[in-house]
Amino acid sequence: MRYQNSFRQLVVWQKGKELALLVYKITKDFPAEERFAMTSQMRRAAYSFLANVAEGNSKNHQRDRLNFFNIAKGSLTELDCFAELAYELKYIKDIEYQKLLEYVNKAGYLLSQFIKSQK
Repeated sequence: MRYQNSFRQLVVWQKGKELALLVYKITKDFPAEERFAMTSQMRRAAYSFLANVAEGNSKNHQRDRLNFFNIAKGSLTELDCFAELAYELKYIKDIEYQKLLEYVNKAGYLLSQFIKSQK
């Protein structure tokens, strides 16, 4: 049973989930020496975005909600940073990088719009 106002209904969360799944798919082929470094960091940033959107949606006070949404924004920026580094290190192909950037930008736009709607 799901409760009302579920985070699952949020388009920003749904797109974030797509992003997280893409990150897991892309990072599975990273070099073994990156397993506990960049692979882990990128995955944590992706699911941190997702978790903070979900948790923020559950908060009753605007200040609390916005705090979690801002943390989600930071996680997305961290993921963007690592994606560029992974691309420069040739861990991901151009087409994967472009798709990842597209997802990051879409999630960022949706989060910004969602934050505006909460103020």
